[in-house]
Amino acid sequence: MEELHKNLITKLIKRYGKFNDVNNKFESTSNSKIARDLFYSDSQFSRLINNTASEGEFKRALGNIQRLLDLDALKNQAPLPIENTNISLQLKRKILFFAVGALFPLIVFGAAYFFTASSSENTEALSTDTRYEMLKWGFENTYIQPYVKLKELPKDCDYPCYKYQGKWRLKSEYKIPFYRERNGFHYLAKEAVMYARCMDERDDSGKSFEGYEYQKHEIWYDKREYPIDSFLTKGSNTEIRKSYNLSDLNKNENFVKIAFVHTFFRTEFEIDSALINRSGKALGRDIEFVEDDILQSKLPDDTSLNSLKDEIKAISANRLEDYSKPINCKPAIAPDLNFNLVSEGDEMSYNCYFSIGNFFVNYNKTYVFKDQYINNYCR
Repeated sequence: MEELHKNLITKLIKRYGKFNDVNNKFESTSNSKIARDLFYSDSQFSRLINNTASEGEFKRALGNIQRLLDLDALKNQAPLPIENTNISLQLKRKILFFAVGALFPLIVFGAAYFFTASSSENTEALSTDTRYEMLKWGFENTYIQPYVKLKELPKDCDYPCYKYQGKWRLKSEYKIPFYRERNGFHYLAKEAVMYARCMDERDDSGKSFEGYEYQKHEIWYDKREYPIDSFLTKGSNTEIRKSYNLSDLNKNENFVKIAFVHTFFRTEFEIDSALINRSGKALGRDIEFVEDDILQSKLPDDTSLNSLKDEIKAISANRLEDYSKPINCKPAIAPDLNFNLVSEGDEMSYNCYFSIGNFFVNYNKTYVFKDQYINNYCR
């Protein structure tokens, strides 16, 4: 482990300059900045720099910093004569190939690891991190453009997914009551942002696109521990009461926010004429608890905080695993039968079912198109 730590420091020095091994800091760059470059939280990078990380963490960090060093080397190659256009073009392609080939997988697997590794830190103070930065970097940076370009479309322009590429967001919050050994837990879908791109590597039809989605949701605890059917329409095991779904839990003293749920999610979409089918699964999840002193002040004296946290962890590992596979969603109606007219502000709305014991609770998840990659009409 000592050798891995030494190797990591050596590589970091190559990129960030002198290192003070007394206080474990670099002279010219803050540890927070380096952590962001490597797509780690401050606490994760602190474990690495202080030699308290696991072997796997060191090996992954070594791979990340080596990719940055390799990319720096390509960018800093001596400029070629301007008349040597063939070699210059080869160099550009080499840089682009390296960036796409080496860094785009880092987005997917690195983000999944980022969520998984962060879950071990769930007793730390609540942070302002959203876990969104890495996903944004993957789709909004100079070197990687994962979208299909307008000039790459077939001559007949029959490639429906090209108009769906870009950034989508969750339109409205929704709530789901659920339980394990006891009642009282509620899942609040708070916000989500998804980047969609054509799956041109799958086929030439243009009917498939994928979404990489970051979700920041919440888990609440009802101190009364009312049963699930208290929040459903009378006589129904599926319909959530409208008043419950529209309620503001922050203003209800019976509810206590226990934790934030950060999820990295991948979805596949299939365009079938007027319908868009959706399937997918979570690639990583992190439970981030509210600070203990805040929780204890809001919970009844006889409530065990540790027991409550254990329930939340079990819910994340089991109940939310079902929620991670939206196979019980009906297809959404396409925003426009003429896919060339799909534009910002359009929506994809999915009516889904979540299984909770003997209940199959309905919920609606609607995406709103916020930032379209190709605005032009293919002709």
